[in-house]
Amino acid sequence: MTLARRLAAAINATPGQPHRGDWDLAPNTGFERRPELKPAAVLVPFVNRAQPTLLLTRRTAAMRNHSGQVAFPGGRVDPEDDGPVAAALREAEEEVALAPRHVHVIGTTDNYETGTGYSITPVVGIIPPDLPLVPSASEVAALFEVPLEWLFDPANHELRETEWQGRMRRYYSMDWQGEHIWGATAAMIVNLARRLK
Repeated sequence: MTLARRLAAAINATPGQPHRGDWDLAPNTGFERRPELKPAAVLVPFVNRAQPTLLLTRRTAAMRNHSGQVAFPGGRVDPEDDGPVAAALREAEEEVALAPRHVHVIGTTDNYETGTGYSITPVVGIIPPDLPLVPSASEVAALFEVPLEWLFDPANHELRETEWQGRMRRYYSMDWQGEHIWGATAAMIVNLARRLK
C-alpha cells in the first residue's frame, strides 16, 4: 500500500481513543479544558522516502512563545485563511519556504486542544524528499526528519508529569538524536500513530 493510501485510510478510520487535549492527559488534576479556544492549524508533512519520515522544525530561541520547542510548521488560522488547510499551507511556506504545490494534502485529523488556548487542526500531507527548504531566520532554528518507524513505535512514547501553573500536567515526550519532541506536537504524533497501527 502506498504512503498516501495508508494515510488516507488512517485519517478516515473511526478513531479509537484520541487524546483530545492537554487537559485530557491529566484528568482529575484541576487541569481543565479552556472554554474559549482560538483556531490554529499545523502541517504534518510526511516525506515520501523509501523509509518515510516526518519533517519537524525547532523554533528559534528568540520567539516570544514556545521558543526552542520542536513543532510542526503552523500557527493561528487568520480571518483571511480559507480554513485550516489554507492556514497550514500558508504557515509552512512562511516558516520553511515549502511551496503549497509540493504538498499532496491527504486531509485533516483529530483536533488537539492546548493549555495555552488553541484548538489545533493537524493537516496531513505528503512532500517529496530533498526539497530546497529554507528556514525563516526569525522563526525556525532547524529542520530535521525523524523516521516514522521510530516515531510511531509506542516504546518511544514516554508519558511524563510536571507541575505547571500550580497544577499537575501530563505530556508525551520523545527524544530523537538530541531533539526533544514533547507537548502538543508529541500528542498529535501519538494520535496519528494510534490511527496507523
